[in-house]
Amino acid sequence: MKHSAIVLAAGKGSRMRSEIPKQYMTLAGRPLICYALQTFQESFIDEIILVTGEGQEEYCRREIVGKYNLSKVKKIVPGGKERYDSVYRGLRAAEDCDYVYIHDGARPFPDADILLRARQCAEQYGACTAGVPVKDTVKITDESGLVKSTPDRRYVWQIQTPQAFSFSIIKDAYDRLFELGDFSGITDDAMVVERTLSCPVRVFAGSWRNIKITSPEDLLIAEQIQKKS
Repeated sequence: MKHSAIVLAAGKGSRMRSEIPKQYMTLAGRPLICYALQTFQESFIDEIILVTGEGQEEYCRREIVGKYNLSKVKKIVPGGKERYDSVYRGLRAAEDCDYVYIHDGARPFPDADILLRARQCAEQYGACTAGVPVKDTVKITDESGLVKSTPDRRYVWQIQTPQAFSFSIIKDAYDRLFELGDFSGITDDAMVVERTLSCPVRVFAGSWRNIKITSPEDLLIAEQIQKKS
């Protein structure tokens, strides 16, 4: 069985209020994207496909992959305008794999245990995602902000990446998504599977350390996590 990881690093990170894309901002002296790539490098993953911003391929090849000896990065492909475009390009570059693990490069702290749980879950169920149970009460509102319902917190999860799939399931789901052309509300890969295949997606335990860097405050938290690693 061949296991491939698609690591997404094509976002602009406008909420970081920086001219430098967040995936290249430094964390403890290394570009942010290096941390996730290193975790996949040291895991059971056979191949890493790095999806970058268009025109950034050579920079990543030289300053990320080459400089940090990330030998499992076999392909560097340019991403698209939206996240789903970038994922689809990554999937087309991973045609010969059996399982695929899709991860946001802005999450620097996936760990070996998360990857093993992803593998076990994907092999058993075919479609799964990392997540953590929410700590706070969640409210569903209407367009004006009025509360419509309060879901039972026991069944509400905060979803993370990696999201892991049998390649045949996720490729079929994305093929159908692009055939239909309805991308409204698509925010993650599990949602693509849910919408196009009506396929159940299993949630497995992620980690509270597996944060996503979306704002300057997140980078401060990441620095503290890194210090304690």
